[in-house]
Amino acid sequence: MDLELTGKVFVVTGASAGIGEAVVRLLADEGATAVGVARKPLDGGIAADLTDPGAARSVVDTVLERHGRLDGLVNNVGGLDSRSGFLDFTDEQWLRTFELNLFSAVRMSRVAIPALLDTGGGSIVHVASEAARFPDKSIVDYAASKTAMLTVSKVIAGEFGDRGVRSNVVSPGPTRTRLWDEPGGFAEQLSTQFDLPVEEAVEHFVREVRNLPTGRLGTPDDVARVIAFLLSPLASQITGAEWAVDGGALRQV
Repeated sequence: MDLELTGKVFVVTGASAGIGEAVVRLLADEGATAVGVARKPLDGGIAADLTDPGAARSVVDTVLERHGRLDGLVNNVGGLDSRSGFLDFTDEQWLRTFELNLFSAVRMSRVAIPALLDTGGGSIVHVASEAARFPDKSIVDYAASKTAMLTVSKVIAGEFGDRGVRSNVVSPGPTRTRLWDEPGGFAEQLSTQFDLPVEEAVEHFVREVRNLPTGRLGTPDDVARVIAFLLSPLASQITGAEWAVDGGALRQV
C-alpha cells in the first residue's frame, strides 16, 4: 500500500535500535526522509541526548536547515530500569525516568509543532506502552510516565487539530526489542524466573503467563507499520487516539 509519504520529512527519536530503527527503515522504503535521533551518531541522523533541555530545539533547527520542512515526529525515545517495588524508587530515579520518557517528548513536540504548522499541518506519534494501562510494581515510574503521555497527546490533538496537526499514541505490548535480548534482559530474566531455557521461557510467558491471542511476541516491524500509517495522509481522520499493538494482551472494553 502506498502511504503517500514520498517527499515528506520526519524526525524519529530513539532511532538506534528496535522500534525507532524499524520506523526509520520503513519510512525510507515509503519514499520519505526519516531523520533518526539517538545519543550515538547514525548515518544521516542527528546525535543528541534528549534529556538535555536544549536538544529538542537543536534537532528541529538542524532538520529545517537540512531539509527545509518537517511533516511529522515520532516520540519513541524511552527506557526503564526495574526495581523490586514502589518503595525502592528514589526521587532521582523518578526524575530520570520522566526526563527520558515524558519531558523529552514534551520538548520535542513543543518545538516541532510550529514547524508542522508552517507546512500546513502534520502528524505526531508518541510511543507509549501497555504499562500505561497495565502497570507493575517493578516499573511504576516508567508506567506513570507513559500514562502521562496519553494525556499530553490528547491535549495536542484537541488544541491543534483544526490547524492540521494530528497527535496519536501507539502502545506496544510485549515486543522483542533489545530490552529482551541484551545480556540480563527480559528473556534471561524469564529464563531464571521459570527455570527454563531462554526460548522455552519466552514461549511459556507468551502462552501461559500472558496468554497472548496472537501466540507470539510482537516485533519492532509490527509497531513500525502502525506508526507509519498514523503519520500518513491515509490516517487524516485519526487524532487523539491510542492504538494498542499488543497481540491482544489488554482485552479491555
